[in-house]
Amino acid sequence: MFIKKIGIDLGTANTLVYLPKKGVVVNEPTVVAISIEDNRILAVGNKAKEMLGRAPQIITVSRPMKDGVIADYRVTGAMLRYFIGKVLGRMRFFRPDVMVAVPAGITSTERRAVIEASIKAGAKNAYIVKEPVLAAIGAGIPINEPLGQMIIDIGGGTSEMAVISLGGIVSCASVRVGGDKIDQAIGEYIRKKHNLAIGERTAEIIKIKIGNALPQEEESSLKIRGRDLVGGLPKTVEIKDSEITEAISEQLREIIKTAKDVLQDTPPELIADIMDSGMVLSGGGALLRNLDKLITETTGVNCRLAKEPMLCVARGAGLALEHLDIYKRSIMSKK
Repeated sequence: MFIKKIGIDLGTANTLVYLPKKGVVVNEPTVVAISIEDNRILAVGNKAKEMLGRAPQIITVSRPMKDGVIADYRVTGAMLRYFIGKVLGRMRFFRPDVMVAVPAGITSTERRAVIEASIKAGAKNAYIVKEPVLAAIGAGIPINEPLGQMIIDIGGGTSEMAVISLGGIVSCASVRVGGDKIDQAIGEYIRKKHNLAIGERTAEIIKIKIGNALPQEEESSLKIRGRDLVGGLPKTVEIKDSEITEAISEQLREIIKTAKDVLQDTPPELIADIMDSGMVLSGGGALLRNLDKLITETTGVNCRLAKEPMLCVARGAGLALEHLDIYKRSIMSKK
């Protein structure tokens, strides 16, 4: 079967590839391993992530996306070629239409960089769409209706909020706080409180296993290993979930403040719609326990979790590609 359309959620933490009628076919970390000697790309995705914190000095393992935008054009291009090639297989002579999700606050230079990287990676046409719009489509929000709908998409590098009506963004904001900053905050807290140095992957595991946006009556804990900053030797420490709630509180406050700013910039008629329909939470960061409840408590507007929040943007890209005639004019620019 010829693959004519590919939707890509090029995220800071993970890259997802969606094929119409097939769903998400690739979901891998946005990580690339490069040989320093000859500048050769050794591994992409899952294989590269396994090398994080474990690679020798002759190999650098990096994330080519920083805060939701391309930090390294060459590596991002190679990564896109890898993911598109993985989907196309031997049918590489056929160039598909590719839709790539980008942050709402992307500059024209960054937009061009994504288009160029997609074309070089094998795309016939590259459509660049703002993440909140695709997240809303993927979450099942009817964006073309004359109703105010609010989406909060929390990714690895950025958190995007937008109020959408009649297929367009009415008010939006982006804050460079997401899963990565939350992981960093956990690592920093453990360093300061327990004199223990831990890696990125350990911080992420802590967030997934005992991370919580709200304090809990029944406390849970997790034993973690790292390097003692005083003696320099391996050490095991038990971490409580209340400590993680405290560690990430500042990052969550920033996300909620940005959501409040968007609500304050929204016309009264649309605010009334949002009060009725509530806000929708999507993105990998939305999986943090009780985050929807925290947002509801602090904003006074009901917030609910989208179905499969991590897949919303990729699914939205696929649906927009399937119905290109409906979404083309209102949300996309093609180059």
